[in-house]
Amino acid sequence: MGEKKKKVVKTIKIDVDKCNGCRACEVACSAFHASPKYSSNNPARSRIRLIRDPLTDVYLPVYAGEEAKAECMGRGKYVIEGKEYQECDFCRSACPSRDIFKEPDSGLPLKCDMCEDNTPGEPPLCVQWCLAEALIYEEREEEVDEAADEIKAADVQIGLAAMIDKYGFQKVMDTFSRMSVSKQG
Repeated sequence: MGEKKKKVVKTIKIDVDKCNGCRACEVACSAFHASPKYSSNNPARSRIRLIRDPLTDVYLPVYAGEEAKAECMGRGKYVIEGKEYQECDFCRSACPSRDIFKEPDSGLPLKCDMCEDNTPGEPPLCVQWCLAEALIYEEREEEVDEAADEIKAADVQIGLAAMIDKYGFQKVMDTFSRMSVSKQG
């Protein structure tokens, strides 16, 4: 078995009872990820989305996770404290069955980066701008195998090759170009 090392895991917990549907989280996230940074606001670029149905009082913020290569079989419904949710409402993946968490220009999947290039030690902007305190930022340490980092580098290479196969080299390069400009701005 390989060496163990500590890794900081960052998460955002969601208190759906506090969310009022204001969408400040989407606005802050999309402005932060604009190119150049803060130059525009397009919620389609946001890494957090609000699933909402005002008639049934459903407001559910969900932040982007890993991409799903295929549709899942889940199409069920859940009733939680008298509110009805679709199973997809809880999913953090960009997947073929919906347009959520896909970059609008290229169609490439979006993933929450916890505003990594923001001020160190600060929570993500969606958490900072959530005046209802429905989003709670947490960090915790976990032990992981050192070999896992080597595997992740290989995964990145495989992932890039898959994106180039699916979207074409130029779309991937254009997206990386926009990302590098926004990281410098």
